[in-house]
Amino acid sequence: MDKKLKSDYLNRIQAIGIFFLCCTWICRGQEEIHLADRREIFVDHYLIDKLDGVFLKLHEPRDEGPVFYFDKPWEGAFSGYVTIIKDGERFCAYYRGEPEAGKDGNIGEVTCYAESNDGIHWEKPNLKLYQVKGTYDNNTVLANRPPFSHNFAPFLDTNPQTLSEEKYKALSGTSDSGLTAWISPDGIHWKKKQEKSVMEKGEFDSQNVSFWSVQEQCYVCYFRTWSTGFYDGFRTVSKATSTDFIHWSEQKEMTYGDTPQEHLYTNQTSPYFRAPHISVAIGGRFMPGRQVLTEEQAEKLDVQSDYYKDCSDVFFMTSRGGYEYVRTFMEAFIRPGIGLNNWVSRSNYPACNVVQTGEYEMSLYVNQDYAQPAAHLHRYSMRLDGFTSLSAPFSGGEMTTKNFTFSGKRLEINYSTSAAGSLKFELQDEQGTPIPGYSLADADEIIGNEIARTVSWKGRTDVSLPASQKVRLRIWMKDADLYSVRFDDTE
Repeated sequence: MDKKLKSDYLNRIQAIGIFFLCCTWICRGQEEIHLADRREIFVDHYLIDKLDGVFLKLHEPRDEGPVFYFDKPWEGAFSGYVTIIKDGERFCAYYRGEPEAGKDGNIGEVTCYAESNDGIHWEKPNLKLYQVKGTYDNNTVLANRPPFSHNFAPFLDTNPQTLSEEKYKALSGTSDSGLTAWISPDGIHWKKKQEKSVMEKGEFDSQNVSFWSVQEQCYVCYFRTWSTGFYDGFRTVSKATSTDFIHWSEQKEMTYGDTPQEHLYTNQTSPYFRAPHISVAIGGRFMPGRQVLTEEQAEKLDVQSDYYKDCSDVFFMTSRGGYEYVRTFMEAFIRPGIGLNNWVSRSNYPACNVVQTGEYEMSLYVNQDYAQPAAHLHRYSMRLDGFTSLSAPFSGGEMTTKNFTFSGKRLEINYSTSAAGSLKFELQDEQGTPIPGYSLADADEIIGNEIARTVSWKGRTDVSLPASQKVRLRIWMKDADLYSVRFDDTE
């Protein structure tokens, strides 16, 4: 074969390959989305097909101030790795108590407990379970059990098959010990599920979080690994799965799409309680060597050791299962506050889990003033579903969804507008043609600020359609934010 024929042949083969890749991409892009009656929050482009003058917006949580200080003799400046659990009307906080910087998993570390009736006002009960610092009058639920108090990370098990005596579960340990499984009927009295560790491969030198995944119908664990080897490269996140909380799959490193690699010190991945098929990861981004304080400023703040030569902030990313995180926003979710006290190493690390603390409000909690006498847990609040939104300026714009099916009877939205702003909704068939009676011309204008509002067309709210019918939404917006949508099955 001469050079020209060979070149033409290779070009044709390459073109055929590209053609088939494009066809595969197009087919995947047109895969049907089954919404059923679940709530969708606008944290990614999962439902979005086209944006015209509308954009995804990351919202800034409101600073609500300190909720409690790590002021007990067994707590102190290096307390951290907080987990918040809402169990009915009871809010529980678990965290490492550590007065001095030391080796991970040392004998002095304890697991502390605080509780609240509203998530805002907290107390530390005198549990009298362990003798610590010479007294049983303390709030520890695990003590004198190195290395397990270093990063004890519990969760409320929502697996419908779980036993009552295992209502609460936890994983903890270091690279030396591996991760050990713990169980409890009440979140206060804990014991090992078995003596042998359940996971051994991993650095585990951070808060390793686990939970029952509704989306994947198994237990999942997101834990610390390093990108290029044992304690080498970037701090990153790997994942393993289990059906019984004892036998775990081989770990696999999570991916982050086309985003720059960063040190993700904690990941705090947890299912969002109003849309548990979506996991939100509100973790701590670590910037090693990015020093803000001078030695004199650190001494004035009484920052211990060398914990002022780096800085950290709070990031936001999401996952819908599998081994992929979506980092729609690279900007900080919470910036370090005014003043130098939160520009120190390992401050601003969020607690695991977001919880509802009011009729319209949810809260997240963040460690602040780390390595200082004033170390404490801080609360931030947001409206329900208010991590992000579809946002439109005064000039207006619109969004069109991908094709999907649903099973609800009415369309419920969480939204806000200005006095001059509004929203309108159009229900289309899969070709993009307005369904008679559900066009923009039929749509009732929506103005206001509500967590739950039913969309209507000339007063009609019923959107019952055959379960297999593919549709799409066209949403027109002006000076407005749309936080979530849901096709609700209730009347």
